[in-house]
Amino acid sequence: MAWSATQYLKFEEERTRPARDLLAQVPLDKAERVFDLGCGPGNSTELLIERFGPAAVTGLDSDADMLEKARARLPDTPFVKADLSTWKPEAPADLLYANAVLQWLPDHLTLMESLIGHLAPGGVLAVQMPDNLDEPTHLMMEETGAAGPWGSVFAGGRLRRSRLPSPADYLERLSAKAARVDVWHTVYYHPMENAEAIVEWVKGTGLRPYLDAAGPQHQAAFLADYTSRIARAYPPMADGRVLLRFPRLFVVAVKG
Repeated sequence: MAWSATQYLKFEEERTRPARDLLAQVPLDKAERVFDLGCGPGNSTELLIERFGPAAVTGLDSDADMLEKARARLPDTPFVKADLSTWKPEAPADLLYANAVLQWLPDHLTLMESLIGHLAPGGVLAVQMPDNLDEPTHLMMEETGAAGPWGSVFAGGRLRRSRLPSPADYLERLSAKAARVDVWHTVYYHPMENAEAIVEWVKGTGLRPYLDAAGPQHQAAFLADYTSRIARAYPPMADGRVLLRFPRLFVVAVKG
């Protein structure tokens, strides 16, 4: 699946806020080897550079369009194409930072255990992931997927992203590898102009595999059906805007 950095950045400020909140909880005064795992177009990488300096930070992503935009944004920063499911740092890292990426990888909790093993003593694994599969944005994707002539493509929920493990699972599994593990949820409330704006938001991430699977012949009809469902699920507030509720899970593990 190809990603669109331009689509992703339509809501750059809203997408970057959880990245800032995650970084604020990283207990490091300095770091020399920092990796932005799934760096996207470089908005989160920029935060890491502001905190730890340009010489410390490397961005990693598997998508060519995201890497192109990141390199244009931060030309003095190394950006590397990498598959995070198999990547390992060449030397122990001070910070492995993963903002809104690990939820796409199978068995990411096992991967997180492995990544802690590649930290230097006192190093930090910092992770943020959307935990929004029960929100109308994602429930409506499933409803639209089952509703039209494209329905056979979506039978059995094969495109549905796997649910995140419970907070207890993260604490129990990672505490065996780390000296300290913090896990918390934050729910963000984003005022959006209208239902179409919510659709534009999810077109940059969760809706992309659904549109790709529907195929060019059905994409317009799929979007129309989905947008009508979103409009019903998110009624306007008094000022005409709609409110997008967005839960996210945060994990910070510090190696002993």
